[in-house]
Amino acid sequence: MTPGAAPDIEPFILLGLALALGLLIGTERGWRERETPEGGRIAGIRTFGLIGFLGGLWGLLGDVFGQFLLGFAFLAVAAVLIFAHMEETRTSRDMGITTVVAALVTFALGAVAVSGNAGIAAAGAVVTVTLLSLKPMLHGWLRRIEHRDLLAGIKLLLISVVILPVLPNEGYGPWEALNPFEIWLMVVLIAGLSFAGYVAIKLAGAQRGILFTGLFGGLVSSTATTLSLARLARDGGSYVLPAAGIVLASAVMLPRMLVIATVINPALLPGLLLPAGLMIVVLGAAAVILARRRGDGSEGSDLKLSNPMELRVALTFGAILAVVILVATALHEWLGAGGVYIAAAISGIADVDAITISLARMAREAEDAGAMMHGIVIAVLVNTLFKGLLAAGIAGRGMALRVLPAMLPAIAAGAAGVFLLA
Repeated sequence: MTPGAAPDIEPFILLGLALALGLLIGTERGWRERETPEGGRIAGIRTFGLIGFLGGLWGLLGDVFGQFLLGFAFLAVAAVLIFAHMEETRTSRDMGITTVVAALVTFALGAVAVSGNAGIAAAGAVVTVTLLSLKPMLHGWLRRIEHRDLLAGIKLLLISVVILPVLPNEGYGPWEALNPFEIWLMVVLIAGLSFAGYVAIKLAGAQRGILFTGLFGGLVSSTATTLSLARLARDGGSYVLPAAGIVLASAVMLPRMLVIATVINPALLPGLLLPAGLMIVVLGAAAVILARRRGDGSEGSDLKLSNPMELRVALTFGAILAVVILVATALHEWLGAGGVYIAAAISGIADVDAITISLARMAREAEDAGAMMHGIVIAVLVNTLFKGLLAAGIAGRGMALRVLPAMLPAIAAGAAGVFLLA
């Protein structure tokens, strides 16, 4: 160091961070094993702090003498911990190695902290402590998972992670209207929502699980959510909570539509806000009323969970979606601007996002953007009606008596909003 120059305190700060990370992880380990007598455990809060500090020291030495030295130090620490664990196992018969692994992670995080990645080291320590502290919850989940749940998750990963990325994301067929990637994405979406709803209900209970499914499912696809919850109601014989989830999903769909349309063409917002706002109020109020009902006291409590993911239903829905897209595109090509309303009505049967994006883009160049705006509203109204009929058709009269009294007034309110702006 040059005489008179300020000392470099960064290494001291980083070593302090390495020590702090060890103490943090050691606090969790020490608390969990707090009933163990002194000297009866592999490592406590002090030992973990020292292990993190040791990792920081060897990290600094590795920067000077080479990283292979750090590797040898890690192996040495691992050997000591393994030997200590073997000795402990002889007396306690505890075969768990969580503390040993946590100590090795602490050493590695200490080395990472002094290597210029302090943020990664700190985040890693927090994640480690969080994971360690979630042991009761994670083990509780595992005890509740059945073999079919595991198979359903594997199927979902197969169709989403393996198949979806390799499909071409471009148009094929007449007018290049059929996009394999987008159609299969809807198949994945339907299957994923079914699985997510199943997991939510199993973990959170019938009431909260179904409402969460409706809330978050509506942010993705209210039609797919309706399909999933209607099947759930049919198989379980319970209607009030699934109906509340369906109505809630339909209400959440409207803000999503407004965001999509506004991002593409902000000029459409004033014309869409009143119809959508009125529908949100009606559907939201209906969802609250349904959610507060308990029926005869058995709603949700006796809900039967069927197969968490039906690929056949998802594939059928994907095929129907492909047909709808093709017909809507054909009408638009044949009838031009006059076919906007027909195309919107047909597209609204399956989903509102595609037609919303298409008409919002067209409105930027069209002389009469009002037709495009009305087309979006028509798609929303048709989609809302279709979801009510879909739920009733799948789940029967019990669902119809709960969903249609919410959907029909909402449709009337949306139509009234259009006429008030005319």
